[in-house]
Amino acid sequence: MAYINDNFSTLKPSYLFTEVAKRVSSYLEKNPSANIIRMGIGDVTLPLPKACIEAMHKAVDEMSVRETFRGYGPEQGYDFLREKISVFDYKAHGVDIAADEIFVSDGAKSDVGNIVDILGDNNVIAVTDPVYPVYVDTNIMAGRKIVYLPMNAENNFVPQIPDCKVDVVYLCFPNNPTGTVLTTEQLKIWVDYALQNNVLILFDAAYEAFITEKNVPHSIYEIDGAKQCAIEFRSYSKTAGFTGTRCSYTIVPQECTALGNDGKPHNLNALWKRRQCTKFNGTPYIIQRAAEAIYSQEGKQQVSDIICYYLQNANIIRNGLLSKGFEVYGGINSPYIWLKCPEKDSWAFFDYLLTEKNIVATPGAGFGPSGEGFLRLTAFNTTEKTQEAINRI
Repeated sequence: MAYINDNFSTLKPSYLFTEVAKRVSSYLEKNPSANIIRMGIGDVTLPLPKACIEAMHKAVDEMSVRETFRGYGPEQGYDFLREKISVFDYKAHGVDIAADEIFVSDGAKSDVGNIVDILGDNNVIAVTDPVYPVYVDTNIMAGRKIVYLPMNAENNFVPQIPDCKVDVVYLCFPNNPTGTVLTTEQLKIWVDYALQNNVLILFDAAYEAFITEKNVPHSIYEIDGAKQCAIEFRSYSKTAGFTGTRCSYTIVPQECTALGNDGKPHNLNALWKRRQCTKFNGTPYIIQRAAEAIYSQEGKQQVSDIICYYLQNANIIRNGLLSKGFEVYGGINSPYIWLKCPEKDSWAFFDYLLTEKNIVATPGAGFGPSGEGFLRLTAFNTTEKTQEAINRI
């Protein structure tokens, strides 16, 4: 007789976005002609940049010729992409990240969940609240204790240092779901705390391309000492529309360590490499060539245009809701707007918008205790539908 992992029984019955999809499907079954505007899940609507499409076509042609055919690739990613990441995403901004500290994968969601494979189950995990559900669920699956760090209007959505001992902290900025950010000074407080208390920071920077304000760091490694205590996750999903093609990368610096049962520090770069070599066969060559094209002159301009398009949508949502008297946050350095509900129950307001206005949002309660009373709206629809949604409200 096989036995299950009993930790799964402590999870909520349904993943947040699965429940949202279920409610939308149920409504559409009864109202098939409803003109639904989707502003819930963070999926994109603009097509891939032309430079990426051209690179994929070329890579496909290579796969049809014996001399240029590629089979299994390196689990950590091809050097041609890792070198581009090192130069354009880090060294160009004054941060020294070596190619062997970069691990290309099939999505930041995968990596922020899988990274716990190299961490002991006895770690106490701190997460900001509201929180991206993957951070919580993957640690519940392993039976770890979780400490919530509330982020709300009272503390300006700046999480406070834990008042109890923790071992690992998840930080996501620009934040999903609130769309808020930390300044360089505020992030430095966290890095200094981690260094002084032997805490590992897991820093989700999936939305760094949307940052518009100065003094908001794009990488945690802009803070002195962060390479000793932080792992960073980045994604091409929202940046360049790779939600369907799946490509991201994780930075694990050589200086970053954690304690083993022997009481000695162990190199996390080596552990993550070992994990990836065992459980992951690498991101497809064709997809990595598409990601490489983002760093070409044409690709950079096309990606910039995409980011500007979604930020324009975010501005429409933010200013439109503010003009109607709503309390909103985010939308300046992020594609997400955090809307305070007119009523406390966020699922009730979700249902109201769905059934009365045909707008799909994401209820804040699904992001943790401090999310109750809020809704997340995304800027990833078309500008026309974004404006129509605001008009309906």
